[in-house]
Amino acid sequence: MERVYLDHAATTPLDPEVLETMTPYLLEEYGNASSVHQLGRQARVALEQAREQVAACLNAESSEVVFTSGGTEADNLALKGVLRAASEGDTRAGLVTSAAEHEAVLRPAERLAEEGHPVQILTPDAHGAVSPEQVRAALDDQTALVSLMHTNNETGVQTEIPAIADICESHDVLLHCDAVQAAGLQPLDVDALGVDLLSLSGHKFYGPKGTGVLYVRNGVDLGPLLQGGSQERDRRGGTENVPGAVGLADALERAAARAEARAERLAHLQERLVDGLDDAVPGPYRLNTPVGEAPVAPHVVNVAFPPDGPSADPLDGEMLILNLDMQGVLVSAGSACTSGALEPSHVLSALGLDRPTASAAVRFSLGAGTTEADIDYALDTLRDTLQRMR
Repeated sequence: MERVYLDHAATTPLDPEVLETMTPYLLEEYGNASSVHQLGRQARVALEQAREQVAACLNAESSEVVFTSGGTEADNLALKGVLRAASEGDTRAGLVTSAAEHEAVLRPAERLAEEGHPVQILTPDAHGAVSPEQVRAALDDQTALVSLMHTNNETGVQTEIPAIADICESHDVLLHCDAVQAAGLQPLDVDALGVDLLSLSGHKFYGPKGTGVLYVRNGVDLGPLLQGGSQERDRRGGTENVPGAVGLADALERAAARAEARAERLAHLQERLVDGLDDAVPGPYRLNTPVGEAPVAPHVVNVAFPPDGPSADPLDGEMLILNLDMQGVLVSAGSACTSGALEPSHVLSALGLDRPTASAAVRFSLGAGTTEADIDYALDTLRDTLQRMR
């Protein structure tokens, strides 16, 4: 049976060349980067070289790169590290974010609110983005940090980060950006974006799982999440994952070099998929990725299937995904981090979709290996599946 993998927003396959780069640090150069003997020193050299590679990709200083276990930890470290540090010496310790953010931002925001930090959750517009004007109106004398994602992981819609950065700077407020879905497809120059903190996850751009980065602009006061060691300049206790850092840095370099060409190719495939929905979908559908209407990433297409008439039964989104899987088309309902949850996507709910429609949404996410034939097969399979289910 043919297998078409269209879930690259959940994870990407490890680039074999990246694995080759990592292998010596798994098998031969296995020292602890904190040890002073020769294997430790060699590991330290590799770790710092990886840090410099990441910094170069972001137009940052190597001292501004903190290695983490992934995007979730990076987001947690940004929010909790900044606001808990702020609460120790400043009356401003509030957060502004959006209802369409990843759970890795929304859950820490809830915890911070429980700790007494003022938290404002903005409602995104119909496309799923928060506007600079909304951010400006939300800032007050308690706001210390704004956290907004660059590219939404479920719908692909993009936020006007540079414009929001200008507003934050004029109000002396820090800006954190979850750029997990943008890396390898969009330029991520931290100076051009104007961000103070930025999160990445290695496995989203053909690097190893369990690796991530938090960029922290020099001068930002950031407390640690994990205590028990002085690693990562006292920002993350624990033995450094040298093979993971080496792999992430190599993957990011390769992805950045290929980003423009890859984004152009994926945009063509995205258009092919969107254009094919009219013929592929028997009955109504709603395109949640506003292609042609707002800035979107080139690799995501989110589409929902509302009930086919006022008396029709809602479509079972989980069964749709399982039926597609049985025919070799691998997609998801949204964020893999909340897969299996009984509640519909919080992102689609924030866009105003009713429960039956939000619960019957599918996210197709394209990647380096996706072909036109894959798109055509997915559309044909979607048509056959919906005809049986509706």
